[in-house]
Amino acid sequence: MPYISMSQKELNKYDIIQRSLRKEITAQKAGELLNLSERQIYRLRDRVRKKGAQGLVHGNRGKSSNRRIPDKERQKIIKLLHQYYSDFKPTHASEKLEESHSIKRDPKTIRQIMIDEGLWIPKKRKKLDYRCSRPRKEHYGEMEQFDGSYEYWFENRAPKCCLLASIDDATNKITLAKFVRDEGVFPVFGFWYEYLLTHGKPRSIYLDRLRTYYNNILPERDEQILTQFQRAMKELGIEPIVAYSPQAKGRIENLFKILQDRLIKELRLRNVSDIKTANQFLKEEFIPWFNQKYAKEPARKANLHCKLNQQEKRQLSAILSRHSQRVVQNDFTIRFDNKWYQLTKEQPVTIRPKNRVLIEERLDGSLWIRLRGKYLNYQVLLTKPSRQQKQPWIIPASQKKERKERKKWKPSKDHPWRKPFIIKKPDISISLKT
Repeated sequence: MPYISMSQKELNKYDIIQRSLRKEITAQKAGELLNLSERQIYRLRDRVRKKGAQGLVHGNRGKSSNRRIPDKERQKIIKLLHQYYSDFKPTHASEKLEESHSIKRDPKTIRQIMIDEGLWIPKKRKKLDYRCSRPRKEHYGEMEQFDGSYEYWFENRAPKCCLLASIDDATNKITLAKFVRDEGVFPVFGFWYEYLLTHGKPRSIYLDRLRTYYNNILPERDEQILTQFQRAMKELGIEPIVAYSPQAKGRIENLFKILQDRLIKELRLRNVSDIKTANQFLKEEFIPWFNQKYAKEPARKANLHCKLNQQEKRQLSAILSRHSQRVVQNDFTIRFDNKWYQLTKEQPVTIRPKNRVLIEERLDGSLWIRLRGKYLNYQVLLTKPSRQQKQPWIIPASQKKERKERKKWKPSKDHPWRKPFIIKKPDISISLKT
């Protein structure tokens, strides 16, 4: 006896037709129950008499669809998937088939083929905790979500590196992405140096609690213990916002989820295996493609990025540098990073021993020493300086004569001042009375 698969609707229809055949109900009543005409009920009764329950099953059940992919094209797709896109996701694979091989098929079709071939295993949906989604910001530049991701971006062609990226909260655009060695202070400052010169200052930056950005141990209120990043953002007037869970900054997390899937494969197809070439590919090809595909229109059209003025551009290298404090020794030397620096005699500001100076380690590798807003002149000493018996107790500020010396005025020969000056003695007559 063949096994027949029937739905609940078909089982209900079969039960009513059987009752009609047993004359428990009339054909008119059966039509009312099934919402069919009396003529259709007679036709169904004839099918059930001849074929039984199978007469109510649709005739196309079990047959291949008329829209089925031809076997020749299906075999071609399977061959390409195994050869080039074995570890691609279905949507990405369908896009590459259309782009590189002119095969346009729905991602769901490619997904089913990959499941049949064992190239894709469908995942079961997990029961997620309820989280209230935060609405997007209304303006472009109102908030930037920023983070770094360590990954084997070049697979086995190069060592593991970090990708720094920022995404605009309102538009979902990648504003900047850059491959670096690590997520330290200098790579992060280099990232934001390029960002600020290109886009301007955003109103706020949403990031995690990495030690580069946030001091996890000491209280945040004390200005003396801010991280280098917090200090730089405070000087620029940008508000850093710290997230306490990955879900809070979900847009940048979703971005890295896409990049770890697509970007790695795009770099493989182009045989990119170094950071410099990868950054060029990101800037010229991948980011414009991503923004065109995934960007959204903001609720408000205004751009809240604040362009840097000339003074801020001049000070940007000093702000985005690592600051350290040191004390001037009695011989006017400074020790920093196991090196000695001798302050010279000509200085723009008066220096005394025990003064605290600020040392700036800039992105270009240069070292600047600052005291009361003035940069000091110094020389690098190869060895530790020897102690001298007589040492100056102060280095005064050098005063340069900016004005030209005036020529001394000399009177001409005919000038009255040139004539001899004669003093005439007055005649004094004394009369004596006798």
